[in-house]
Amino acid sequence: MSQESPRELLAQISQQDDEPVSKSQLKREMHALQQLGEAIIAMTPAERARFPLSDDMLAAVEETSRIRSHEGRRRHMQYVGKVMRREDLAAIQAVYDEIAQETLRRDHAFHRLEKWRDRLLDEGDSAVEAFIDEFPEVDRQALRQLIRNAHREREQGKPPTNARRLFKLIRETAGV
Repeated sequence: MSQESPRELLAQISQQDDEPVSKSQLKREMHALQQLGEAIIAMTPAERARFPLSDDMLAAVEETSRIRSHEGRRRHMQYVGKVMRREDLAAIQAVYDEIAQETLRRDHAFHRLEKWRDRLLDEGDSAVEAFIDEFPEVDRQALRQLIRNAHREREQGKPPTNARRLFKLIRETAGV
């Protein structure tokens, strides 16, 4: 199976012409639907709940967690692909795109916070002042204490417990 994203798979399936479809094309579409089903199954229950899935598809998703054997799971994924043919693929694609955008925004926010943490630990007071200017509601005493403790841990070669606490403080302050 190819390693394409569900978005690409949906685009392939939706690009059907009025011409007759070959048996090979039908197989490719079936594999694409199976991969889409696997992607939906791999999501968290909260994310899955956002998709407009039929009762049959929801039952197939729930059944997947009970299947332990490899061959049984393979056959079940074929069934999931068959059920996916009856789903509203355009609506599923819209929800999938929305979830992908939210994930991307969250990842960018975390990278920004990681950069703040690294900057606070590496640059010292100038970075602390810049952080306080951007987030005036931060607990300044706790911020400075965590930075001092993280420096001490780094010098002593200890695990970065206070650097993690610093990141948590930054995350809570930024509201992410």
